[in-house]
Amino acid sequence: MTGTDSLGLAALRPRLPSPLQEVADERFERRGVRLLLKRDDLIHPDLVGNKWRKLAPNLATADGRTVVTFGGAYSNHLRAAAAAGRLLGLPTVGVVRGQELAGLPLNPSLARCAADGMRLHFVDRSTYRRKSEPETLAALLRAVDAEDAVVVPEGGSSPQAVRGCRALGEELGEHADVAAVACGTGGTLAGLAAGLPAGRRALGIPVLKGGFLERDIRRLQEHAFGGPRGTWSLEERFHHGGYARTTPGLDAFAEDFEDRHGLPLERVYVAKLLYGLLALAEEGAFPRGTALAAVVTGRPFP
Repeated sequence: MTGTDSLGLAALRPRLPSPLQEVADERFERRGVRLLLKRDDLIHPDLVGNKWRKLAPNLATADGRTVVTFGGAYSNHLRAAAAAGRLLGLPTVGVVRGQELAGLPLNPSLARCAADGMRLHFVDRSTYRRKSEPETLAALLRAVDAEDAVVVPEGGSSPQAVRGCRALGEELGEHADVAAVACGTGGTLAGLAAGLPAGRRALGIPVLKGGFLERDIRRLQEHAFGGPRGTWSLEERFHHGGYARTTPGLDAFAEDFEDRHGLPLERVYVAKLLYGLLALAEEGAFPRGTALAAVVTGRPFP
């Protein structure tokens, strides 16, 4: 990609394609399912997992301009965007949901953003919900003195990012019958499904409540590809109360998985994905002989 090369992204030496690792887990094996881990968490130490795939196409248009993006107080995307700015010498601004946070000490996630040079701008939740409306967005850009900025959507899920995530499906190719990923904004699933070969399908495990992702994913594919691409579905039952929320059952599962396989599990996305896949396997959702790939999109923080 010429634009990203000009920014020096190639010099950051991403590990692509990311490794595909089969793990022996008797809970899946007794259901006749092979579990594969697509280790996107190993792509780059600072731009972890699907954040590389989504940020690289967005940053291709930066050309030295400030990058403005959006997220909550514990946003993986904000941390990745801040790290990209530091590594590439790009100014970054993070618009953070929750005006009430402005007067409080920064949590570890936002502190990392600030340490990487990101300016943080806190807004009330009503304004945040309207951030994609032209007038609201223009006012936000004026407020942070970045009216000519490159604007990256929440989660990085722009049409360019969706097209970038298509490579994830292409890398998996014929290795997996079902490719599963945890979903926040849906951009990774939209691209993953588009990149898979015919006869393979993508499965999304949303980590938020609300039931809105199907509509959003269809819209993302429309904007990125001009219409639907690939075969995909969502399984909405495994959000464990909502974004960044957990339950004793999820924590127990994650600790057990870590003990079995020596892989620390990020709780917001990856643990919910694997918990859901095990529950589905035990319900008989996957035919015997299925090769099931789980995309490891991040690692624990801090």
